[in-house]
Amino acid sequence: MFTCKLSNTHEDFCALTHALDTELNARYGKVQALYDQHNVIDPIETALVGYEDELPVACGCFKKIDAKTVEIKRMFVHLTYRRRGFSSQILGALESWAAELGFSEACLETGKGQPEAIALYAKMGYAVIPNYGPYMGMENSVCMHKVLRS
Repeated sequence: MFTCKLSNTHEDFCALTHALDTELNARYGKVQALYDQHNVIDPIETALVGYEDELPVACGCFKKIDAKTVEIKRMFVHLTYRRRGFSSQILGALESWAAELGFSEACLETGKGQPEAIALYAKMGYAVIPNYGPYMGMENSVCMHKVLRS
């Protein structure tokens, strides 16, 4: 897999996140509507798309939270490409990119109905923290944090 740094408005990123939204709605049903508002991101230039044989198969992005922290968003691997290490590659590349830009911490939110995502983030060094910001009081949320290596 090779990755390209893109805007989150790029058609390949948008197609993958549309597939992500479809999957989240299938997993969570009506509850997902509470979270959809937090998945809309203003245009940013910190998105990655991973390609296999020129097909977009994985994505993720980050947005600035404050001077030292980014939030990892919109992580997704197409169903037929899972269990090949693409999510770890995308996450690692996002973390490295954020560190290159001077950020020292990353946080993220995922759902209790996504045990594979929780396992990935734990494997990559993220620790569960109290729910932050818009996820406070949202019982299906699992928030995590990691100190980035520079």
